[in-house]
Amino acid sequence: MKYLILKHYRGGPAPVVDYGTMDTWTPEEVDAHVQFMRDFAARLEETGEFVEGQALSPEGAFVRYDGEGRPPVTDGPFAETKDLIAGWMVIDVDSWDRAVQLAGELSAAPGPGGKPIHEWLEVRPFLAEPPTVTE
Repeated sequence: MKYLILKHYRGGPAPVVDYGTMDTWTPEEVDAHVQFMRDFAARLEETGEFVEGQALSPEGAFVRYDGEGRPPVTDGPFAETKDLIAGWMVIDVDSWDRAVQLAGELSAAPGPGGKPIHEWLEVRPFLAEPPTVTE
């Protein structure tokens, strides 16, 4: 079963330890954090559990349809005021428990001083099949 692991910089539960944002870390601390993520993905590639992942830029906007012949409506950018998803990873594992186990390991990525940041990660299963509508 596939699961999405979302890495939030803002918008999740209160942090266990507040290490600030990555832009306040030293270049060496950022490099160590990114390398941890790469090594984690490489380990999951070896077991066949890694599907894909990506870091995201803080820039972006919500977009919606506004009617025939009208341009889409946008709201944003608003990285300073709303949820900020920093990145995501898709894994393909045998169970929810395995997905939670891996997210827990990923949550130990290092931050300032090389200490685990204990960040909250959101784990969401992919829908296996569209829901069936019955009358």
